[in-house]
Amino acid sequence: MKKLGLLPRIGIAILLGILIGFVSPQWFGELCATFNGIYSQFLGFMIPMIIVGFVVPAIADIGSKAGRLLVITALLAYGFTILSGFISYMTGSIFFPGLIAGDVALAEAENPVKLAGWFTVEMPPLMGVTTSLVLSFMLGLGIAFSGGTALRRGMDEFREIVSKTINTAIIPLLPFYIFGIFLCMTYEGEVGTILSGFIKIIGIIFILHVFVLVMQYCIAAPFARRNPFAMLRTMLPAYFTALGTQSSAATIPVTLRQAIKMGVREDVAGFVIPLCATIHLSGSTLKIVACALAIMIMHGQPHDLPLFLHFIAMLGITMVAAPGIPGGAIMASLGLLQSILGFDQETIALMIALYIAMDSFGTACNVTGDGAIAAIVDRVS
Repeated sequence: MKKLGLLPRIGIAILLGILIGFVSPQWFGELCATFNGIYSQFLGFMIPMIIVGFVVPAIADIGSKAGRLLVITALLAYGFTILSGFISYMTGSIFFPGLIAGDVALAEAENPVKLAGWFTVEMPPLMGVTTSLVLSFMLGLGIAFSGGTALRRGMDEFREIVSKTINTAIIPLLPFYIFGIFLCMTYEGEVGTILSGFIKIIGIIFILHVFVLVMQYCIAAPFARRNPFAMLRTMLPAYFTALGTQSSAATIPVTLRQAIKMGVREDVAGFVIPLCATIHLSGSTLKIVACALAIMIMHGQPHDLPLFLHFIAMLGITMVAAPGIPGGAIMASLGLLQSILGFDQETIALMIALYIAMDSFGTACNVTGDGAIAAIVDRVS
């Protein structure tokens, strides 16, 4: 199993959870619910640690490069990210209710029996999500402008500890968590509703990815004075490389080469592309917003525009320097899903499964959009 990627393991976990859920005795379902409760508590405890561990060094790096080029790049990256989230929300608000309404009515009519765990272990987080974000920015900017090295080394080591915890505990146990969630949903009679909703949402998200990339290059084209579709075609090798690597950082060499081929000056591309690999997350934001909206509609939760504008604005900040692992962006956003949108254990698991199923496409959208930002910065500078 270790030789398989995260996505195949998640797929196997979902399939086994559904198949075993149809024949599972109640005691086994309760055992899975117990594990899910403990894992969920640990995940909640780790969320502030993930934010502090990854955002502080990232802010310190960005702050140490303070300058006009940095400000322009950061504003463009954040603007594109927020715009993608807004487009995702508006599209979902129009199409999702009609696609999901029949499934929700069916699920409510079934009135499933809920499984409860035998016990849980309380692991309250050391601080709230907002507190951890404020602390991260205070420490990151403080390190950047004070020039101190001791605290910076300490935060780098803390990032390594958090990264090691994610890679050795959270990610390896994640398929078992997803397995338990889908087994419980199958036992309770909800899995048909969830899967039918998943398929519809994934199709719309793929279309949105294409639309967002075309939009970004149409915005960049007047600055570069080139055909937007020719620019986008030049960046396709970066897109397909990201599909395989599932990592913006691992795709930097290809993205950098294609941006230079597109006409961006080498020194500008050498600054913008690595920076955007950290701070530009249009594709990831698009997916998270669409998945969260779909799940909230599916469960009959309120999903008004002010709520999602708050969520999108905070999401663009929180995912800065998301861990360099498959699914890192969704891990960094779990705190906001809980604190702003009110997600619980089951909906968090659904978000993780749905996001990771499309992880490589979000990453590909992120890195391909980096070329559009580099073209704009090249012209402005």
